[in-house]
Amino acid sequence: MSKKQITFNIELRERIGTGGAREARNNGFVPGVLYGGGEDPVAISLRLPEVLKAIETGHFLSSTASLVHDGKKQMVIPQAIQMHPITDRPMHVDLFRVTAKQKIKVEVPVHFIGEEVSPGLKKAGTLNVVRHTVELLVPAGNIPEFIEADVSKLEIGDNVKISDIKLPSDAEPTITDRDFTIATIAGRAAVVETDDAEGEEAEEETTAEAEGEDADGEASED
Repeated sequence: MSKKQITFNIELRERIGTGGAREARNNGFVPGVLYGGGEDPVAISLRLPEVLKAIETGHFLSSTASLVHDGKKQMVIPQAIQMHPITDRPMHVDLFRVTAKQKIKVEVPVHFIGEEVSPGLKKAGTLNVVRHTVELLVPAGNIPEFIEADVSKLEIGDNVKISDIKLPSDAEPTITDRDFTIATIAGRAAVVETDDAEGEEAEEETTAEAEGEDADGEASED
């Protein structure tokens, strides 16, 4: 479950603040800040094409990246990205320094398998996903691309809990006080036979009332 490595070739920004960020964007860069790791924050500029390519991977905020500057590499984890509300262009990126063995909290997507053979889904049940991602505490150098939830044996009313999912040996969920639910197999909400029966009863009552009104009307005319 390896991910495609994200690499950023960066430059240090001498100008900080709004003016420096605007200058970086005008020159085809995305302004950012590198912090953490017991070191002072550093203003940086990332190449726009590299940031766009990283976003297109679909796991920009859930995987590590390699910063390259003057031939030196630094492992980081993206913490936040700000997008322009109209152009949807990346406007600012926050990056956090990490080491490969350092455990970090990260949201990992859940992939569901066995849907085509699930007895509950074959009986017109619905897969109700409670959590599309699960926050894990995992070494930065070994973040899984996704975790798998198997629904192949589930009947209507059954569920998948975090204890049913096989996690990497060095990973654990950040929620530890309960065995939380990932997804359930829900049944149909309404019973057609009951609705039809109620409809027939209502129709009979309406017909009887109408016949009674007709009888009263004829009697009054006589």
